[in-house]
Amino acid sequence: MSVKEQFIENVKEGKVLTHKCTSCGLLHLSNVYYCEKCGSKGFEDSILNGVGSIATYTIITVAPAGFEKYTPYAFVILQLDDTDLRISGFMGGIATPADLPVGTRAKIVDFDERGIIVEKQ
Repeated sequence: MSVKEQFIENVKEGKVLTHKCTSCGLLHLSNVYYCEKCGSKGFEDSILNGVGSIATYTIITVAPAGFEKYTPYAFVILQLDDTDLRISGFMGGIATPADLPVGTRAKIVDFDERGIIVEKQ
């Protein structure tokens, strides 16, 4: 199974596949080839819970082709708990900033044609 397939399978379970540098221990999302801190190419898999808080987002009210049925929605950046890692995803039903204050607790719940699906906790 490819890294992408492993990543998607973990997301569908509410988890995030990351790579931990075997030299310095820095966590990276699974799409890196060398450590941004020490330059090492050695990694081991590390699975994180896909839970955190909304760091920022943008609300989409005029969707691109194929996304019309999801509108309005927010493209969100989720700050994962207990790490510096952030991951992007989609949250449906967000029409105004009052619907999603920055800092709202959220979790990864699935993966579909849009990508990672995030819901409020």
